Amino acid sequence: MTIAHLMEQGDNVAALLGAAWKSREKRRAPAGAKAEVPGPLISRVVRAPSPALVRDYVRAVGGDPRHYAGTLPPHLFPQWAFPLAAEALDGLPFPLTRVVNLGCRLTSHVPLPSGAPLEVSAQLSSVDDDGARVVSEVRVVTGTREVPVCLEALMRTYIPLAKRAGARRAREPETVPADAVELSRQRVRAGAGREFAWLTGDVNPIHWVPSYARAAGFRGVILHGFGTLARAFEGLVQARLGRPPRLRALDVRFARPLTLPADVGLYTRGHQVFVADGRGVRPYLSGDFQTDE
Repeated sequence: MTIAHLMEQGDNVAALLGAAWKSREKRRAPAGAKAEVPGPLISRVVRAPSPALVRDYVRAVGGDPRHYAGTLPPHLFPQWAFPLAAEALDGLPFPLTRVVNLGCRLTSHVPLPSGAPLEVSAQLSSVDDDGARVVSEVRVVTGTREVPVCLEALMRTYIPLAKRAGARRAREPETVPADAVELSRQRVRAGAGREFAWLTGDVNPIHWVPSYARAAGFRGVILHGFGTLARAFEGLVQARLGRPPRLRALDVRFARPLTLPADVGLYTRGHQVFVADGRGVRPYLSGDFQTDE
C-alpha cells in the first residue's frame, strides 16, 4: 500500500543522499569555523501531498482521516519541509550525517488547506557550539499564497563533536511523574518505521533495516522522532480535544530512541505530555502543549 507513496518523496530522498555526499567534505571542520546566523532564507513553492497519502499517513499514526477534510495534518510537515531544512543546515561546517534530531516546536496559527501549492521557507535561526557539541535550530514556515503563515516549526538538532575533559556531571534523567494521567496505550508495530519512511520520505535505514540499525548501535529499528510526535499529537486530539485545530502548539523533546515493536502509553500532567512505557520511567518523548482553551 504505502510503497506507492514513495513516488511522492523524490525531493526528500534526494536531500538525504545529498546530505550524505556533502558530509564527505565536512569530516573535519576548519579550526574556528562558524556558521552564519541567521542563515540565508530558503524559500520554495512545493506541491501539496496527495489526498491518498494524507489519508494513509493519518491512519498510520493513529488519527482519524475525517478530521482532515480539506486540511493537512500539522505534523506531516517533514514531508514537504525536510529538503529545505537540510539545505538550511548545510550552512553548518560539520558533517550532517551525524545530526541527531532533538525535538521540535510545532505551532499551528490557522489550519493548513490541502490541495493548494505550499509556500515553504526555512532558515538556520540559532547555533550553540561549545566545542563538544553543536545544538542548532531551523525555523520552517509553511503557508499558501493567500495565507503566508499557517504553520511554524522550530526544528532542533544536535551534533556531537568530541568528548570534553572535565565535562559537567550529567543531570538526573527525566521520568514520567507518578501523578501523570495515562490517556491511551498504543501498540506500535515492527513495520511502523518503514511505513513512516514511505509516507514522509525520511528513508534513513535505522528506522526500517534491522541489520543497519544494530550496526548503528541500536537494539533494533527505531521509530522516527517525528513519528512519535505525530502519534502524541493524534493521541491528544482523540483523548482530550476532539478536533485537531484545538491543539495550537506542541513543543517536544525526543528523549531516547523508541525501539520497535513497542507498547507505549501517552501521559499528561496538566499541559505536560509524555510518551513512555509507564510512570516513573524515562520517557521517549516529553514536552508541553497549548490548546485554544
